[in-house]
Amino acid sequence: MPFKSILFPVFILFGVNYCFCQDNPEKKNRLTPDVIERYHVRADSPTIKDGVYQAFYNRKQLIAYGNYKNGKRIGEWQFYNGRGAILETYDFDHDTIVYEAFENRRSNLRYFVDKKLTDSDKTTKPYRAGGRYYGYLPYLACFKAPFIPDYGTESLYTVNLELLISPLGRLADYKVNITGPGFAQTITLSTAIFPEEDKKFIPAKINGQPVICRILIKCRLTADGNIDFY
Repeated sequence: MPFKSILFPVFILFGVNYCFCQDNPEKKNRLTPDVIERYHVRADSPTIKDGVYQAFYNRKQLIAYGNYKNGKRIGEWQFYNGRGAILETYDFDHDTIVYEAFENRRSNLRYFVDKKLTDSDKTTKPYRAGGRYYGYLPYLACFKAPFIPDYGTESLYTVNLELLISPLGRLADYKVNITGPGFAQTITLSTAIFPEEDKKFIPAKINGQPVICRILIKCRLTADGNIDFY
């Protein structure tokens, strides 16, 4: 085969790949000091996600994988913890949980309802698309303590993040309780700071009826005044 005849298809293939990348440029964003997301956007609307989405813990460990189409999550997404264990598979086309890993007593999430439960009550906790790690990152990432702890004292503080979920599956209230050396305060943030997708939950239920539920997340204070999971 003459040399010129094999150059043309190779050139065309390179051109197609280049055009695809141009049509779906990739962006990066740091969600927390430890988590970076990589995603594609539309060339004509760089704020609209379109294509493969990935999030990584410490740049290496995949914690979220799925696809966007015109700014909307589609199909099944997989979510993992920081050690790579799968926590949840969520079907965004049907708005249902396909799989959730068992939550044991060592979980840093606790759930409370305003009702005295009996042994015969059948209960389900509130669910968040994204699982118990990635799904709750937006609520940690938005908070900054009103002080920077003295060097080496951050471990002396107790931090509890409290989310109130309505029977309609909406984030209704956000509070952070911090106690430590010479400091004790409850800080409330407006839920208006969150985009719509971060206000949505599957509500808790008692005997099949949706109820209001409080989620308490045990966190730690970091040296720069942020909060993170234990």
